[in-house]
Amino acid sequence: MRKAIPYIEILRKLSRAGVQKSPVINRRTGDFSCLPTLQERVDFLMGIVNRPIRPATNMLFFVMYDIESDKVRYHIAKYLERKGCTRIQRSIFLADLDKTVYDEIKRDLAEVQSLYDNHDSIIVCPVSTDQIRAMQIIGEDISIDVIIRSRNTLFF
Repeated sequence: MRKAIPYIEILRKLSRAGVQKSPVINRRTGDFSCLPTLQERVDFLMGIVNRPIRPATNMLFFVMYDIESDKVRYHIAKYLERKGCTRIQRSIFLADLDKTVYDEIKRDLAEVQSLYDNHDSIIVCPVSTDQIRAMQIIGEDISIDVIIRSRNTLFF
């Protein structure tokens, strides 16, 4: 049985192989048909926010990226999923993980960024539950009242 290669080592190999000039990978990229519906993603967010007890050592944070290389983007998405992050948009993940995992993700993504010449950006942004509750969704036909579960009816 093959031994699992650590994620950083995979990216080092990609870097040595010349990530920028590599051929297209043999799997579909950009297919987000398995991405949960907007309502399922909103329910997930609110499940975190409304959780009665969160471990005191957990951090709530977003990871957002703009990465040119399909290979690197694919590997980063898989890495974030393995670490326990949940994809809420194509290049945005949300996590509620222990601070040590947060630090490890930041460190690993910084190393990925330094492995090859690129114009990519990766943002790791801690947020509070209050900030999640105050978020606005623009563009999709969904009311913010659905997110915060405060439906009010006005009669005129």
